[in-house]
Amino acid sequence: QVQLVESGGGLVQAGGSLRLSCAASARTFSGYVMAWFRQAPGQERDFVGGISWSGDRTYYADSVKGRFTISRDNAKKTVYLQMNSLKPEDTAVYYCAARANTVVSGVSGVYKYWGQGTQVTVSS
Repeated sequence: QVQLVESGGGLVQAGGSLRLSCAASARTFSGYVMAWFRQAPGQERDFVGGISWSGDRTYYADSVKGRFTISRDNAKKTVYLQMNSLKPEDTAVYYCAARANTVVSGVSGVYKYWGQGTQVTVSS
């Protein structure tokens, strides 16, 4: 069983930055592919980005490419989402997810473990 706890959300003006963190309770954190998803009111949960278990490969949705960066610290069992140049359309609840696999997927249904989510609001 893996528990994930996100933190770092909040209210920021357009053009600003936020850094989200996701702390995991897994005994072997490095065995999990990690991803971030987001969900705006009335919309589906969308893939934001993902990172391989070693951290050497990252993947991003086109909408955030060049602005967001995913990283992980396996010693601290934490994955991060650095968000720069934020836009009002980035407003959503952000979730981290874990999958005991070597493949990063953009499909939410393949991730078994989820955090509770953290709200990010970008004002114009």
